[in-house]
Parts: sequence; C-alpha cells; structure tokens
Amino acid sequence: MTAGTANHETMLQCFEWYLPDDHGLWNWIAAQAQDLAAAGFTMAWLPPAYKGQAGDADVGYGVYDMYDLGEFDAKGSVPTKYGSRGDYLGAIRTLRGHGLRVLADIVFNHRMGADGEEQVTAHVVDVDDRTVSDDTAIERTLNTVYGFPERDGAYSTFRWNWRDFTGTDYTANDGSTGIMRFDGKQWSSNVSQERGNFDYIMGDDVDVNEPEVVKELTDWGIWYTETTGVDGFRLDAVKSIDAKFFKPWLTTMREHGNHPDFAVGEYWSGDVDELTDYLDDCGHCMTLFDVALHFAFEHISHNPASYDLRSLAAHTLTGIEPAYACAFVDNHDTQPGQALESWVQPWFKPLAYAYILLRDSPYPCVFFGDWYGMPHDCIPPVPLLHELVWIRAHLLGGRVIAQGGDTAYSLCWAVRGDHPVCVMLNTGDAAADRHIQEDFLAAHTVVDICHPDAAVRIDASGRCVLHCSPRACSIYIDAADYEVMRKALESGSMESSHGKAQGDDASYGRAADDPLRERSADAQ
Repeated sequence: MTAGTANHETMLQCFEWYLPDDHGLWNWIAAQAQDLAAAGFTMAWLPPAYKGQAGDADVGYGVYDMYDLGEFDAKGSVPTKYGSRGDYLGAIRTLRGHGLRVLADIVFNHRMGADGEEQVTAHVVDVDDRTVSDDTAIERTLNTVYGFPERDGAYSTFRWNWRDFTGTDYTANDGSTGIMRFDGKQWSSNVSQERGNFDYIMGDDVDVNEPEVVKELTDWGIWYTETTGVDGFRLDAVKSIDAKFFKPWLTTMREHGNHPDFAVGEYWSGDVDELTDYLDDCGHCMTLFDVALHFAFEHISHNPASYDLRSLAAHTLTGIEPAYACAFVDNHDTQPGQALESWVQPWFKPLAYAYILLRDSPYPCVFFGDWYGMPHDCIPPVPLLHELVWIRAHLLGGRVIAQGGDTAYSLCWAVRGDHPVCVMLNTGDAAADRHIQEDFLAAHTVVDICHPDAAVRIDASGRCVLHCSPRACSIYIDAADYEVMRKALESGSMESSHGKAQGDDASYGRAADDPLRERSADAQ
C-alpha cells in the first residue's frame, strides 16, 4: 500500500461546518467540477455521506448507518444533509469525469443514535485517565442496539450490540453520563496515550479488535468502494483507532472498485513525534494531516514576533516525513465556533498557503471556507488563493532551492523549472529585501502577483533584488506567465482573488443580499 501516487496533487476540502441543511451540496459541488479542475485542483475530499444520528441536520460525524447514503427514511429524513444517494454517486462520477480524484470521509470510531436498549455490565472510567476505572462493574441500561429497521437488511444483515463496542458514555434509564468500559473489554493499545488512553471519544466506541466487527467493516468497505467508485479515503480520528487495523483494511480496499490508492488520516496532535510514531505503528499505510504545521501557522498568526520561521520545518511532518504529510492551513474543526477552534488569522493566511502550495508539499489541502468564504461568520475568501493554486498547477514543476539569508521573520525560496517562481514570506514589521542570483532566472522579467505593476528585470547573470512588504508575501513569476494566469482567471468563473465578488454559481448557501458577497471583492 502506498501513501499516494501523483505529483503536485492539490486537494480541496469540499465543505465547512455551517453549510445549510438543504440537501444541496452534492449537486452543487458537481456543478463546480469543471471550474475546480480548471483552477488546478486534482483531489476532492467530500464530507461523510452516510446517515447520522441527526438525520439531514448531521454534518456527518454522528454516524448512525454507514449503508444509508441518503436512501432510507431514517432519523427523520431520506436524504442526508448533503443530498440523496443518487446525488452523491452522481457527484462522484462528475468530479472523476473532470479528472478530480475523490476522497471519501470514513468515520469508524463510533456509532450514535441507537435503535434499542440492552442490559450491559460496565465499569465507570476516569475521564482524565482512561486507564483508571472502578473495580466493580454495574449493570446498566444502555443504547447499544443498532437494528436499522428502515433499511430492513438491505446491503447487510449485520446488527450491532454491546459486544461490538468497547464502551459508551450514556445510561438510558437515568440519563446519567460518563465514560464506561464494558466488562470484559479493554481499550486498544495502539492509540494515542492522551489521557492515558484515547481509544474512547464519543458515542458507542467501535471495537476494531473484535473479529466480527473487522469483518463487517471490511465487507462494508468493499461494498462502499465498489458502489461509489471513490479514489481514496480521508480517515477520521485515527488517534483513537488501533493503528494495526488500517493496513489490512486499506490493502483490501485497493483490490476493489477503482482500486483506491490514497489515504490520509486525521491524527489530531501538534506533537510531530506522535504523528511519526503513528506512521510507524500503521506501517506507513497512509499519509497524515500535518496538524503540527497547522498549529505553527496559528501561533505565528497570533504572535509573529515569538516564532522563528527558520525552525518551521524542523517541527512539522512536512519537514520530517514530507512524503507522508498532507499540509493544511485550517479545516472544519478549526473554524470559529468548533471544539478544536484554532483559526489562523486572516493576515497570515496567504503566507501559510504560499508555504504549502509553492514548495514541495505533495498533498496540500485547501479549505472550502478559505476558497469560497463562510457566510455564517462573515469571513470572505482568502486573498491570492486562486492565484496560488493556479501557479502550483501550471508553473510549479522543478526543484525547490533555498536562497540563504533567511531570518527569524523572513523566508525566501525559488523553484527551478521551465517557469521560474520565487517566493518571499515576511512576518516582520519592516519590509524585507533579498538578493538573488540564479542562472535559471537570467534575462527574465518577473512580476510580484501581489503588486503586478512593479516588474523586476533580471540581468544576464540571474542577479536581482526581490522585495516583500511587512507581514506579507511576495510571489514572483515570469511576466508572460503572469499574463497567462491573469487571462485564465478572468475568463473563468473561478476568478482571481483580486477580481470582483464571486457569482451565485460559486456561492453555495449564500443569499443574494448577503454582504459577504460584496466584501469578498475587497478582502485583504
């Protein structure tokens, strides 16, 4: 099993937390497929497609029935938040038809919204140290029976009960809460050691060490992979799922459907040693989102004077195991109002995206809310993001060369290739200049896409001085390439970040009179 196969992939996370409950995302994202491919995206990460405990109000992570892709009248609705089964399968076909590889969001850790109760003997667990529990087990009435009556055995006759779970957190008969481990069960050992053992997160905790459960998850995976035709997976909450489970599961999936060859796991930790340890434990069968890099971006954006940019790569997965790192800036969990809120400040967003898109990160991920904006919080799209994705897709292709002379507050690098690219990041309060001499830049006229009126002519030796304003980035490309980019962005519906406000076709869930549509034009 390989982590991934393509060079210069660019992933779009195709959702944010506060999209409307209107069953419309699948059809809307399908309608954007041609524009997204033209913009430079190669991968589309779709949100969980199966029925959640809250029906069509569920974002997808309160998993109830993984076989119900918006087909059965369960939990108060037939469709999911994002649409029907037919809409979902149609969106995948359309995205793939435009050359985008589709990643399915897989949530194995838990089940929620049980159909029935049963008597279960369980130990109360210390929430701060899950290795500590009461010696005496008490029989309780728990919601741990999943019969899926509306589906009535379609696709699978497997019925879940307490033996398929390790623990839960809710007692049905008296409404009391608190983590419980079922008598005779043990937490998985190959998980995060946060709070002693982080096997348990929420709901009814799936026991991936139970052979019947492993068989059911494998059978489901084969059905899902063949039914949907996805190209890969985003694996939710892997820090709480036994690392030994994934390699055989992913190997089996690769034998079915479109033979999905890519997987990225969400291991939520800013400690890069934890990320590398998990890669070792799972046999490097997946990549991981570079959460350590995200937290570095957040820190810099709030306290730029306290962070030395020269140490950035040393403490991230992107720097230590780049082939297995999916770099990102923000996502649905970090956006304002969420449990893991750690939002990167707007002034730094273009710098962070330049870092992940214009270096040698193999699988950077762009957040939906950064690309389209987020009306819920009146947050406009990130400036320059369309340009950065376009440059990655059309100009990037050579070797990254550090330029030397980096400081605590400025980085500079060039990308050698048929289309020269030079990047400067400056988190300082003063402007920064950098002397460059590279033979592949000789006799070029380059333009900073942030200030396109100021062209720089490079002499025959490749010598020039590049400038970057305070707390800003500068991206220099050949003047002819700039004109090609400008025309490409202006001619398509995926407009330049410096252009006019996006139209209705690129504003999912945005009312016609929403002030964000006007503000997005002037986002700085």
